[in-house]
Amino acid sequence: MDYGALCLIPPLLVIILSIILRSSFEALLIGCLVGFIIISFYSGTNFFTDFVDSLMRVIGDGSSGGSVWVILVCGLYGSLIALMVRSGGLIKFGEWALRYIKTKKAALMGTWVMGLLIFLDDYLSALAVGITMRKITDAFKIPREKLAYLVNATAAPWSVIAPISTWTIYVGALLVIAKAAPQGQGLQTYWKMIPFICYGYLAVIVAALFASGILPWFGKLKKASERSEAGGSLTASLFSATSSIDVSPLNKEKEGKLLYFVVPMAVALAATIFFDIDALKGVIIAVAVTMLYYWFMKVGSFQQLSETMFSGINSMVLALAILMMSFLLKEINQRMGLTVYVLQAVTPYVSKELLPVAVFISLALISVTTGSSWGLYAVALPLIVPLAQQLDGNVLLNCGAVISAGAMGSNACPFSDATILTSQSCESNPLDNNFSQLPYVAIVFVLSCIAYVVLGFTM
Repeated sequence: MDYGALCLIPPLLVIILSIILRSSFEALLIGCLVGFIIISFYSGTNFFTDFVDSLMRVIGDGSSGGSVWVILVCGLYGSLIALMVRSGGLIKFGEWALRYIKTKKAALMGTWVMGLLIFLDDYLSALAVGITMRKITDAFKIPREKLAYLVNATAAPWSVIAPISTWTIYVGALLVIAKAAPQGQGLQTYWKMIPFICYGYLAVIVAALFASGILPWFGKLKKASERSEAGGSLTASLFSATSSIDVSPLNKEKEGKLLYFVVPMAVALAATIFFDIDALKGVIIAVAVTMLYYWFMKVGSFQQLSETMFSGINSMVLALAILMMSFLLKEINQRMGLTVYVLQAVTPYVSKELLPVAVFISLALISVTTGSSWGLYAVALPLIVPLAQQLDGNVLLNCGAVISAGAMGSNACPFSDATILTSQSCESNPLDNNFSQLPYVAIVFVLSCIAYVVLGFTM
């Protein structure tokens, strides 16, 4: 079924309603229902039955990177963080870091560096960096919107240019499927493509320039600083208390230790690497080892540790509900042919020199309006590779533009997984964070466009 321009209605409606309602879940729900109504009008099916069936299918997706995988990974990351918080380990880390961090600039740069250190997975980075650095940035009255910006800028953008990460492994496999890499050479081909992922480099560099004070803050982030420095709230609006993690100590008589933070993080990173960059296996091992370690150290009773583990999962329920609805929107967009429609509308009018920037702009638009990154890659790469080959263009350069577009969508979409999880860890409203970051993302977007124009004519 050719839906034409109608495929643009659901994602645009979600963006508009997110701004009007200042809420992601309700906007996603309405946008998805409208999408199914359009589909049912053309197919003659019952839109509500189709909605329920699709929701069940999406939630039941057990593939790597699918809904079940995301629910387990995010839920268990919530458990790991809750355990570290209630053990006193995170508090001790904050106290230790504050010995060396004496200024606001150092706190901001410390957040940026922390984001670079946790590169294996953007989910782990978004959750761990925010909740770890929150106490430190709060001490210097740095607004949560600034914290969220730095966390977001070093999550997906850094994961796509790190030699090893869950994104690297996933896209490497897709490159083989798209015939951009020989069989068994997906990862090696991805390494050759890293120099062309312009958005990743620029997002990380620009964030460092603002954090270090080389570039002055402006817009909503500047106003947020003025608000917090004047004795106002660190957040622009209230964060849902139902999503907060319990911060009360497990054992009031036992002082927290820095090792209670270091050991769980080290195990999570080591286990993820050991199991071929499998975030799910890594976090399962990390939660199990952390519970046993805390129990052995008498941080809390086994019942307390078990209850904390489940409370950590519970703290992620709202974030996961939003993510599941965004997955459903991705299915609607795929069924209505959004990616194919946009690419077919753009590519006939570009040369091989302008193809990289055209790919980046068009797919970035899709990613920002749908919250899709990994799903976008799966659809777009098999289309872009033969197109670049047909135009005698640089295949890896154009693939890099695809990856850049997904990373930008992760940053700029108000209901993307990165936005939601960053807001969860920073305990701040996702729309406040998103709207305040958009001018900074726009700077990186423009610079990336310029880079792809230059590379298109020189590579």
